[in-house]
Amino acid sequence: MRGRLTAAPAVFAPLAGMERLNAPERPPIAVALSGGGDSLALLYLAKTWADGAGRALIALTVDHGLQPQSATWSQFAAERAGPLGVPHRTLGWLGVKPSSGLPAAARTARHALLADAARSAGARVILMAHTADDLMEAELMRRMGASTPSPRLWSPSPAWPQGRGVFLLRPLLAHRRADLRALLASLGETWIDDPANDDLRYSRTLARQRLAACGAKPALPGALLPPSGLEAILEGPGGELSLPRESLSVCPADRRRLIGALALCAAGTTRPPSGASLDRIAARVSGGDFGASLAGARIEARGDRVTFCREAGERGRGGLQPLALRLGDSIFDGRFLVTARRGGYHVAPLRGLAARLSPSERDRLRAIWPSARGALPAVVAPSGEVSCPILAPNHAVSAKPLGLVRLHAALGVIADESGATDA
Repeated sequence: MRGRLTAAPAVFAPLAGMERLNAPERPPIAVALSGGGDSLALLYLAKTWADGAGRALIALTVDHGLQPQSATWSQFAAERAGPLGVPHRTLGWLGVKPSSGLPAAARTARHALLADAARSAGARVILMAHTADDLMEAELMRRMGASTPSPRLWSPSPAWPQGRGVFLLRPLLAHRRADLRALLASLGETWIDDPANDDLRYSRTLARQRLAACGAKPALPGALLPPSGLEAILEGPGGELSLPRESLSVCPADRRRLIGALALCAAGTTRPPSGASLDRIAARVSGGDFGASLAGARIEARGDRVTFCREAGERGRGGLQPLALRLGDSIFDGRFLVTARRGGYHVAPLRGLAARLSPSERDRLRAIWPSARGALPAVVAPSGEVSCPILAPNHAVSAKPLGLVRLHAALGVIADESGATDA
C-alpha cells in the first residue's frame, strides 16, 4: 500500500533551485510526469514542497504513442497524481512519426506539448525530473562522440514559440536515480520502466549501463551566467537586434554563444547553427565590414555595430510563411506577437507588398534597417488593403517583436520565476 510523504527526507531537502519560484501572484507550477521512477519521486517531493509553500501543482504527461502500452502508462500517471490532489492532463503526440531521428523528434514534440499545456494553465515553470545520473550520462556521451548538452538547473523551454515565457527547473540534479527509487519503495510505490531505456541502439542506453554501478555524484552545475555587454543590445522596430562590435570582444565560448543566440532570436528560428558556421562568423566580427547568413538570420557588420535580422530570402526555403489570423494572439514567423481584434485578416512578409502600403507608411519604412524591411509583418485586410502595424497603428491588428525578450531568456538574464514574462 502506498504511503504519504509528509516531509521530504533530509537527503532530499532542500530541492535545488526552489527559491527561483517567487512570482508574486503565485501561479501554478507544472510537473512533467511520465510515471517513471524519477518523475514520480519528483511529484511526491514537489507536492511536499508545494503544500508548505502554498503553491498549486499540475501534472502533465506526454503520450508519445510509441509503445503499445503508452495509454496505460498515462493512466498510471493520472492514478498517481489523483490521490495527491494534483490535477493531471495527458498530452498526445499526434500525427505521423519520423522514420529517422525519432528520439530528437519525440523530445521536440514533448517540450512543445508541455509548454503549450503549462501556458494554458497559467504556469511559468515546469519541473523536470533530471537527476545526477543524467548529468553523468551526458558527460559520458560527449566522451563517446555525441554532442549531448548537460541538463541545467534553470533554463528556458527549448520549444519556440510555444515555450515563450516558460522555464524549466530541474530540482533533482544533485540526487542519484537509485536514491529516488529507494524513496519510492519506502512509500510502497511502484513505477514504470520504459523498455526504450534498454535499447542498445541509443548512446544514452550505453552510457546508462556503464554508470549503473557508479556511486559518485557530480557537482551541481552552476548558473548560466549572461555574457557581459548585454545591456548594449538594442531591438529595432523591425525586430532587428544590434550591438556594438566591441561587445563581441568576449571570450571565444561566450562569443559563439552570443552570436548563435542573436541569430536564432532575430530570425525566430529554432535549429542552432553548426559549430563550424559559428566559428566562421566569430572570426569575422573583429575585422572589417561584412554580411553573412546564419540560421535564418542576416548578419551585417557596418562600422562599429553588428546587426542581426531576419533573412528575407528565407521564404524561398520554406520560412516566412503567410498566416491566417484568428482573433487574439498569434505568432508570425517566430518573431512577432500579432494580436487580431477583427476577423478575416492574414499576415505575410512585406517583401513584394511594400508598394501597396499607404504613402505615410512607405515614408516610415525608410527608417527601418534596410535588410529587415522585407521580413516585416504585412497585414492584409479582407478587402485586400495592405498595412504594416510596425510602421503605423492599426486598430484591427497590432504586432510586437519577441527577439529581445527571447534573447534575455536564452542567455540567462531571467534568473527566476518573477522575471518570466509572457511576451
